[in-house]
Amino acid sequence: MGITEKRKHPRFDSLNLSYLCVDEKGDIIYQGMGRTLNVSESGILLETVFGGINRENIVELTIALEDDLVDIKGTVVRCKAGEGEKSEAGIEFLEMDLDALRILKKFINLFEKQKEDENKEN
Repeated sequence: MGITEKRKHPRFDSLNLSYLCVDEKGDIIYQGMGRTLNVSESGILLETVFGGINRENIVELTIALEDDLVDIKGTVVRCKAGEGEKSEAGIEFLEMDLDALRILKKFINLFEKQKEDENKEN
């Protein structure tokens, strides 16, 4: 029996981003570096060593995509403990300008090609 995909967009692995975790007033709770476990046009799964991200927080991400930096704001839709001191936060994007969306789509397309090339090698 197969698993039905519930996401609107497929997820692709990527690495390295910085983030700000802010409360409802916009005050910074935490600032750090994280690793994206997967990414799509509508969200990202973020791995951090900071376990304080929760569903009440807004996360402001700066994602490096090749030579471009993209600033994206999102809301935390799920949290869970990861391995060791790591934790994971599923973040749904809230605000993204057209240029950021264009760059994100370009990155996803490049990543799809990379995955296809890896599959051909195996």
